[in-house]
Amino acid sequence: MARIVEVSFKGNRREYFTSDSDELEVRDHVIVEADRGEDLGLVTANGAVAERKCSGCSTGCAAPVPARRVVRPARTDEVDRARSLRDDEPRVRQLTREKVIQFGLKMKVSDAEWQFDRNKLTIYFTAERRVDFRELVRELARTFRTRIELKQIGVRDEAALLGGVGRCGRELCCSTWLRELKPVSLQLAKDQRLSLNPAQISGCCGRLMCCLTYEHESYVQARKKFPREGKTLLTARGREKVVSVDIWRERLQLKDEEGNRRTVTLAEVKAEVAALGGELGGPGAPPRLERGERGERGEGGEGGEQGERGERREGGDRREIDRREWVDRRGGERREGGRPDQEPGSAPRGERGERPEREPGPNEPGGGHPRGERGERGERGERG
Repeated sequence: MARIVEVSFKGNRREYFTSDSDELEVRDHVIVEADRGEDLGLVTANGAVAERKCSGCSTGCAAPVPARRVVRPARTDEVDRARSLRDDEPRVRQLTREKVIQFGLKMKVSDAEWQFDRNKLTIYFTAERRVDFRELVRELARTFRTRIELKQIGVRDEAALLGGVGRCGRELCCSTWLRELKPVSLQLAKDQRLSLNPAQISGCCGRLMCCLTYEHESYVQARKKFPREGKTLLTARGREKVVSVDIWRERLQLKDEEGNRRTVTLAEVKAEVAALGGELGGPGAPPRLERGERGERGEGGEGGEQGERGERREGGDRREIDRREWVDRRGGERREGGRPDQEPGSAPRGERGERPEREPGPNEPGGGHPRGERGERGERGERG
């Protein structure tokens, strides 16, 4: 049965292959199938460990079968040949940079990698925008007499490829053991109450450090036990505001209404708040009144207003009294049988919502001072 083998190449590039041999061990050099040829790599895992890494789960269930396979173990002369190719890559990188300057392209050449059989040369570069490197590829193919592959990578991939030392004094995680570069947001630094100075939370690549994600879940779970900053609590000393929180020492800094501050533990705050019948998130809000209770109280606030409205309804509503009679604005005479939904004292309307007839205005047909045709003014006949 074919076994899955993990083989690593230059930098942090790793691929998975199938092998029919059971004699392969970790740290053995092997010849594997590559794109249009063969390549030489180092075995870093095999068997069940390689299956778990290849499938991406901890149980190794449903591991995909790699399409390429291990050809054979590498001989000593083949290993020496691969090392000579690695020694030649700085020269290739320098020539490529000169060609880039010659064509005036805005790109930074990061590294170069020969395939073991010299059938392909891969050049890694970074650029802010899309680069038209067709002429550069033709020139490099004529120079090195092989197939050229230009691969654009990001700044984080560049740091993983080249390696380096981080702020902690150790080798970069992305170039040693970190297999996948996940996106890191500024919210991770905010949740951990770190300084937002980019110089202190950025790595060698200029982006946020990958190690910000390592303890983020622990910070989130620990902070759930504390009230948020700015929350007002009802404690034994009255109303106090949460100023700061120390999740690792389980302490809080509180400030009362007079400005006095004190530092207490989380257990003490819980005991004080529970003794007063409140919650840790803050003092309990006053109970809301139901609609029926508001009218019965008749006291100040919203309940008092509803009580006054109830008393006015007992004495009768003015609108209910005048709904059957209304006074016309024009004649001032009292009429009965008015519309129930019409406001008292308003002008009558005709049927189907038409307004009552009124005298035409001075500038309307039939009104005072009628205008003549083409600027003539009424009876005077003067031109406007």
